[in-house]
Amino acid sequence: MENKNNIREIKQLIQDVAMLKEILLSTVHRNDSEGELSDWANEELKIARKIPISEFISLEEVKNRILKR
Repeated sequence: MENKNNIREIKQLIQDVAMLKEILLSTVHRNDSEGELSDWANEELKIARKIPISEFISLEEVKNRILKR
């Protein structure tokens, strides 16, 4: 009985992964079939690259700031 349940769960996982794959692929093709960044993303990237590394904050600092709210 347990073996049948395992097989059923594996089949369900395969279906779920196939569905997620389809969603992800359709999203990529819908936005940009070439995989290039949008104009907005390119602008944001340019801005982000201008920030000096010395101004970066650690993940721990981000967590602390969020938890203080």
